[in-house]
Amino acid sequence: MTTMLGLALTGRRVLLVGGGAVAARRLERFLADGALVRIVAPELAPQTHALIVAHGDAAGQESDSVHDVEWVRRRFAPEDIDDVWLVHCATGDLGVDREIAALCDQQRVFCINASDGAHGSARMTAQTTSGDVVVGVSSEVGVDPRRAAGVRDAIAAMLESGRLPLRRRRAAHAGRVDLIGGGPGPVDLMTVRARRLLAEADVVIADRLGPTNGVIAELDSDVLVIDVGKRPHDHPVPQDEINALLVEHASAGKRVVRLKGGDPFVYGRGGEEVIACQLAGIPVEVTPGVSSAISVPQAAGIPVTHRGTASALHIVNGQGDVSATTLQSLADPLVTTAMLMGVAALPKVVRAALGHGISDDLPVAIVENGHTPRQRTTRSTLGEVVAHAAAVGVQNPAVIVFGEVARAGLLMPESVRPRESHR
Repeated sequence: MTTMLGLALTGRRVLLVGGGAVAARRLERFLADGALVRIVAPELAPQTHALIVAHGDAAGQESDSVHDVEWVRRRFAPEDIDDVWLVHCATGDLGVDREIAALCDQQRVFCINASDGAHGSARMTAQTTSGDVVVGVSSEVGVDPRRAAGVRDAIAAMLESGRLPLRRRRAAHAGRVDLIGGGPGPVDLMTVRARRLLAEADVVIADRLGPTNGVIAELDSDVLVIDVGKRPHDHPVPQDEINALLVEHASAGKRVVRLKGGDPFVYGRGGEEVIACQLAGIPVEVTPGVSSAISVPQAAGIPVTHRGTASALHIVNGQGDVSATTLQSLADPLVTTAMLMGVAALPKVVRAALGHGISDDLPVAIVENGHTPRQRTTRSTLGEVVAHAAAVGVQNPAVIVFGEVARAGLLMPESVRPRESHR
């Protein structure tokens, strides 16, 4: 029988006997665990030597070095195991490795025999991590590294997708907040990190837009989900109350996820939430998401930059005043202007642009419900877009794109552009 244990090697001496390619692979792992590594070998493989140069003592002299790794340039001697917690032997000589393993048994020191795993008292696992969860895979009888690695990779894929139960079941002493950008809507456009953090969450404070329905349906039934979604002219939970919710639940030791559409720092008020958490002493991190300013036009075949057509992007919130910078970007033929939350503001923006002398034939595209089955694109010009938007009943959520990249047929022939209204 094999009992799998998690060993804390930080600050503890680990001895590697042999300096070949196997030692190099294991050396990286031991150093990542914070071990103090001593290698005893007459010669080193190039990759092993490179790691020693990067991390410690390349002189190859016996010393009381305090480096993370040192190399003793000679063959193994029995006294080498006197001050170590773990031995790894891979000399390439099966008989020598077995002798070292037997000596370790006598001294009650665990030994990994890489030449013949059945004759060592310890084994390396095929390992993967997800956040603070570590998963190791080993064989019960004999050694089958490829099988163990295959099982590990399958588990890693499930951890990354958030399909395994990662939530803590013991109460934590300290909570934390993660601001997650959910992207434009489809769950599979979220980042791997975002999916993992959601799987770890005790509380999810969610916006209306983004992948809310898809990912919340996957959460455990006892995860607290709080809907704070804003709609045009309807903000049922003011921002200061959202900030207070984050602090309240994290202060109670909960893992809190603030799930937003797009990216938290692109008109997501993520900066205000970070400040609120920091003022309260709550650990907080931000996981980026794909902004709708880029991804929604992309869904309609509109690149916000395109060589020879547009070399810069200006992103504007339609709810604000029409600034001089926005008028300059609309007037510059090499700049794309992407307006978010701008359906109601469209007449105001168009009046200001025409009054600034911008040509009324400037291409404009309105992309509603990007990356959803209800996606619709309306293409027009600056002079006619207000009337066209009213005629087809354009509604939020939508991204409005001004500039040459919005011209029909830039990338796609007319026959392959779906769900578009041309006026």
